[in-house]
Amino acid sequence: MRERIIRATLVAGTLDIFSAFVFAGMAGTAPHAVLQFVASGPLGDRARGDPAWLWAIAGLAVHFAIMACMAGAYMLIAQRRPALRRHPVVAGLLYGLLLWAIMYWIVRPWRWPAMWLPAAYAALPIGRIAWNISNQLFSHCILVGLPIAFIAAGRRR
Repeated sequence: MRERIIRATLVAGTLDIFSAFVFAGMAGTAPHAVLQFVASGPLGDRARGDPAWLWAIAGLAVHFAIMACMAGAYMLIAQRRPALRRHPVVAGLLYGLLLWAIMYWIVRPWRWPAMWLPAAYAALPIGRIAWNISNQLFSHCILVGLPIAFIAAGRRR
């Protein structure tokens, strides 16, 4: 199981961070700033300072540590629930949705109260809200949930 957790962490973590780089880049944010933001979650706002490259490396480590927890949790549950391994598409999409809900409705608002979704999106037009949430769901469901579920199932599609 350890090998699957490592593989799922590397695959889903890489897809997810590249997705974050692309979507943040479209909004004018550089990759190192994305990683500094990730580091600032557990390490505090000092992670947004200098030296930026050091905090970016810390952010990458934090990102993959979080992804290892996500992959490990799924592997443990899937080991006890064979239906998750038999139906990786549905299970992966639902797991991605669960991860999105936890990240955007609990973790981020807990660390950064201004990021609570209703407050963060209050002043945005509906099209921008839809774009942001669809990007988040794409990343969590397609790029994180599905790869983890397929690796847990022992299948490659």
